[in-house]
Amino acid sequence: MYAIIQDRTRQITVREDEILDLDWNAAWKAGDKISFDQVLVVGKEGTVKVGRPLVAGATVSAEVVGETRGEKIVVFRFRRRKNVRRKRGHRQDFTRVKITKIKA
Repeated sequence: MYAIIQDRTRQITVREDEILDLDWNAAWKAGDKISFDQVLVVGKEGTVKVGRPLVAGATVSAEVVGETRGEKIVVFRFRRRKNVRRKRGHRQDFTRVKITKIKA
């Protein structure tokens, strides 16, 4: 069974017992139980329920595992022959979540 959920601005395909990294949310702490009620599509073996825009009564339950950070990205800007160089790094913060149950 799978579902497509909307978490703030992103749409994510999830399956039960899957661990995924979502955008960091300061309100979620490790061990918290969370529920996503914005479910766009729910699919089983051969059947698919498509919402307009949401599937009525469908929820996805999850548990927060912890926080993590993504890989470092180096952003290097320069202009040739102008002696202009800027090197900056960035690491995105994520909240790691385990999907426990999909209810359709």
